[in-house]
Amino acid sequence: MGCFSSKAGDSKASRVSRWRSTGIVALRDSKLKTFPSEVLDLEKSVRTIDLTHNKIVDIPTEVCKLTNIQRLVLSQNLVERLPLNIGKLQSLKVLMLDGNRIASLPDELGLLVRLEKLSVSGNLLTCLPETIGSLRNLLLLNVSDNKLKSFPESIGSCYSLEELQANGNSIEELPTSVCNLVHLKSLCLDKNSVSQMPLNLLKDCKALQTISLHDNPISMDQFQQMEGYQEFEARRKKKFDKQIDSNVMISSKGLDEGVDL
Repeated sequence: MGCFSSKAGDSKASRVSRWRSTGIVALRDSKLKTFPSEVLDLEKSVRTIDLTHNKIVDIPTEVCKLTNIQRLVLSQNLVERLPLNIGKLQSLKVLMLDGNRIASLPDELGLLVRLEKLSVSGNLLTCLPETIGSLRNLLLLNVSDNKLKSFPESIGSCYSLEELQANGNSIEELPTSVCNLVHLKSLCLDKNSVSQMPLNLLKDCKALQTISLHDNPISMDQFQQMEGYQEFEARRKKKFDKQIDSNVMISSKGLDEGVDL
């Protein structure tokens, strides 16, 4: 069991009791080196675990005992792999693993059929499993700052996907199946090697409002010649105008919306 600092008077028994009653385990910045065993003992009581910014290397296979967990946050740790039985967490809706050392995701990830948010930015991924297409309830996929060269064709089966973030990879092209993502609103591919987009992307993805392609070899002319560009531009402008009308806070760089090349 990893050691972690606690507030005065906050005994192990009182912590465990609080976790059991609230269903929330919050141990950010606690100098943990291992996944705390007392959390695993809570089993069905836990709904949320946040272990951000520790030094945890392994997620134990015993994590499968947490059958009611909905949010598992392990960002900014030293995690190298997910346990193969991760698919047993059938209630999981949010899995955040940003800033770790994960080189591959297991096929069993596709068993997390209730997953809505998967964020694995800042890892060492070179590919995604084909089973990712089984995540039919996924709304957000963030794979930015990895070593990806492509997406699996099955990505087009993530029918609920609204936001796809893949900045800072080595992606050269998107599979034509992304045209099946009819709910996709935002596609971010900055700092990749994309030279062309699927021809029907703008025509078929009728919810798209934002596409960001900074630092890619694709040209604006190529984009404007795609079928559905005028309709996309109308949606982009409508979103932009709505943000202005709602007095959205504008950063020093201004609003970064629409097709950015």
